[in-house]
Amino acid sequence: MRLVKENGHIFEEWLTPSEIDSCVQAVADQISADFKNREPLFVIVLNGAFVFGADLVRKVNLRCEVTFIRVKSYTGMNSTGTLEYLVPLQQSVEGRDVILIEDVIDSGLTIHYLKKHMSENGAASVRTVSMLFKPEALKYDDAEPDYVAKLITKEFVIGYGLDYDGWARNLDAIYRLKE
Repeated sequence: MRLVKENGHIFEEWLTPSEIDSCVQAVADQISADFKNREPLFVIVLNGAFVFGADLVRKVNLRCEVTFIRVKSYTGMNSTGTLEYLVPLQQSVEGRDVILIEDVIDSGLTIHYLKKHMSENGAASVRTVSMLFKPEALKYDDAEPDYVAKLITKEFVIGYGLDYDGWARNLDAIYRLKE
């Protein structure tokens, strides 16, 4: 088992690159089937979902568009309880089937507000897909993802786009806090 040290903490490998690839393929296949003959707009939530989003959209068998939104709700290992729009959505969602791509859904704060925002701006439908989902941490019922690559407990994880104060996004596996 591989270990990495980040910001004074030890993390152990939890999902290998091949396990991640299998999880992403399974979700891509499900989305491809559900959206057959439709042209969804994938909205990748930056920064954390950029790796998962890139892998996912390359694996779906659909004609689609991809755009980005950047929000912030975390500092260190803790949620701030608020959502800050750093880079707002630049594309109209009116009449579109929108699929929000997240790295991890825990409290659901980000997805709760983004789904509301997309609906208020005329999206025909809004679905969510998350690489990881922490059901025990969910505080917003409307934020439960429609598609999940992997369930996880409340532990803190890094790698594959997930960060610790901006660091460790480039790790090819997902690591969980060992301590």
